[in-house]
Amino acid sequence: MNLIILGPPGAGKGTQAKRLEQKYGLVQLSTGDMLRSEVASGSELGRQAKEVMDAGRLMPDDIMIRIIGERIEQAQREANGFILDGFPRTTAQAEALDAFLAERGLEVEHAIELRVDDEALVDRISGRFTCAKCGEGYHDRHKPTAKEGVCDVCGSTEFVRRADDNPDTVRARLKAYHEQTAPILPHYEKAGKLRVVDGMASIDEVARQIESVIGRS
Repeated sequence: MNLIILGPPGAGKGTQAKRLEQKYGLVQLSTGDMLRSEVASGSELGRQAKEVMDAGRLMPDDIMIRIIGERIEQAQREANGFILDGFPRTTAQAEALDAFLAERGLEVEHAIELRVDDEALVDRISGRFTCAKCGEGYHDRHKPTAKEGVCDVCGSTEFVRRADDNPDTVRARLKAYHEQTAPILPHYEKAGKLRVVDGMASIDEVARQIESVIGRS
């Protein structure tokens, strides 16, 4: 079973991918993790990727396909399939992925979009904070600490927020998603593979909806 998880930053793609990975014996392929791993390996492909990253340029599609292709072939040998998280980001990448898979007799069964409301997502992300000691996650409105300023789990009074978890930055990331990545949705809809779930539901409910989609295949 080969899946793609689509949705804007903060929609919960990584959380759901991890659940699917554990339940179905799949391999989660995150573009960021794959790039870092390839660079760390010191391979020729990794050196090419590092040059692009160091120059601050967008990673060329051919390099991304080569890196992802290696991981996909490994997933077919060692697991029950893959979940792509963070790729493809453009229609050209989606078409290149289709071609790569078709050459190997493979395909993406489902492209699952976690659909969210932008302003609700801004609220969800910009209110997040984490205990600096134990890593427990909280939210200003949806999950505050029981006692103000004190972690429920370890009692620490030190908390951290990601620098980019602020309304302006989140809105900019959403804008980039809608302009650059959302246009690939019609590609998978035309192929009859796009499945939409409510990304604003609870983590368990989103997982239930995704499993319902998989169960119908």
